[in-house]
Amino acid sequence: MHGKTKIAPSILSADFSILRDEIKALDSSNCEYIHIDVMDGHFVPNLSIGPDVVKSLRKYTKKIFDVHLMIDPVTKFLTPFIEAGSDIITLHHEISEDVFKCIEYIKVNKKKVGISIKPSTPVEVISKYLEHVDLVLIMTVEPGFGGQELLKDQIEKVKQTKMLIGDRKIDIEVDGGINTQNAKTLIDAGANILVSGSTIFKSKNYQKTINELRNL
Repeated sequence: MHGKTKIAPSILSADFSILRDEIKALDSSNCEYIHIDVMDGHFVPNLSIGPDVVKSLRKYTKKIFDVHLMIDPVTKFLTPFIEAGSDIITLHHEISEDVFKCIEYIKVNKKKVGISIKPSTPVEVISKYLEHVDLVLIMTVEPGFGGQELLKDQIEKVKQTKMLIGDRKIDIEVDGGINTQNAKTLIDAGANILVSGSTIFKSKNYQKTINELRNL
């Protein structure tokens, strides 16, 4: 766990008809990350974007691209997403492929790597990954769609994650239903990266909302 709370606006909730402008608006804000949800309609019940979109957006910002792969299989897509300009690639414990091989491939290519679990997955499964990852992503909604309400029972899972991590330098990221009312609860539970989509992109002032999420 490190320092101040980092904010990762999720472009799943952005206006895709003006996605370049949305990225530029985030670039001028003080958010640290830009969270990019990749969905295949199979692992989760929705489709989103592929590596070509990530590549096309890369030239408009130097912000950290935090790419969350909600796809299965994963292996054949790792190289395209690495080459597209991803900085962090997070994959799911629940995929059918060898997760450790995927983690190793990402690290060999000098990218940071995260592991994520769905709400129904017991938190204990992350233990075996802790010597190998930079980040643990706790889904606080069922993955697939933006705009959902936070599942309050996942707050306890964040606390348990913090205990499992101990003094390791691993970020705890939370994603799903995060707004200005519950952000502090998640930070207090141990999260240091907050992913937020609808709350930021439905606001009139992205920077103001980012500051509020950070509890400045």
